[in-house]
Amino acid sequence: MKNLVVIKPDNYTKNYLKDFINFKELLLVFALRDISVKYKQTSFGFLWALIRPLMTMIIFTFVFGRIAKLETAAIPYPVLVLAGVLPWQFFSNSFSEASNSLLNNESLITKAYFPRLILPISIILGTSLEFIICLGLLFILMIWFNVQMSINLLALPFLYLLTILVILGPSLWFASLNVKYRDLRYIIPFLLQLGLFVTPVGFSSSLVPEKWATLYNLNPLVFLIDAFRWSILGSESISISYGQVVGFIIIVLTLLISGIYFFCKTEKNFADNI
Repeated sequence: MKNLVVIKPDNYTKNYLKDFINFKELLLVFALRDISVKYKQTSFGFLWALIRPLMTMIIFTFVFGRIAKLETAAIPYPVLVLAGVLPWQFFSNSFSEASNSLLNNESLITKAYFPRLILPISIILGTSLEFIICLGLLFILMIWFNVQMSINLLALPFLYLLTILVILGPSLWFASLNVKYRDLRYIIPFLLQLGLFVTPVGFSSSLVPEKWATLYNLNPLVFLIDAFRWSILGSESISISYGQVVGFIIIVLTLLISGIYFFCKTEKNFADNI
């Protein structure tokens, strides 16, 4: 009887970071592929990246600004809304696609080795380009409504990187669990719909009653959107407390570190379970 040969990755955990660096070109290839596939054979092409947040802003402005007549102090309501819509759509699009990235690349995972962490990260990089382009739409709207830009705008690149970390943690958790529990792919759209109503996209956080503030701030996107508005619209318009900053850092780091650990721990079984 012939001896069986079992092939295993050499020092899988030890060499993981080295492997990830060695496959860095693949990260860019996947990111460009995802962008190309998303808008392939569409009439408007990449313009959809601008149309979606613009239409969302118009609907929110009509419903909350004209019908509900929510107060926005001195900030034009369309500017306030778009400053919330852009980081929210960056999160929701990235999270939704990254959570399904392993299932959508089943043929690659079962046929070739590469650090699977590349797949969800490449999705986030691809949607990052859409987000950066849409920021131009926000600045055009600010000029239209004669909204003065603040020195806080210098914090925008840092907030962009922070948003990626916010997205990455839960995306890794759901991407890993999605391989084994396929029901999650149907739960994710529901969670995002629910999240839209408990996140200050169409309204200001100042409208939330004080008794709900602690529970409300457990959502890391609350701080993130408030921080974006603070950066773009100025500290006179948006106030952020130190408690919010500390709570946000703890929640994001917990989700990120645990997400990376769980993803890397379960990665070796992806090809068998997918």
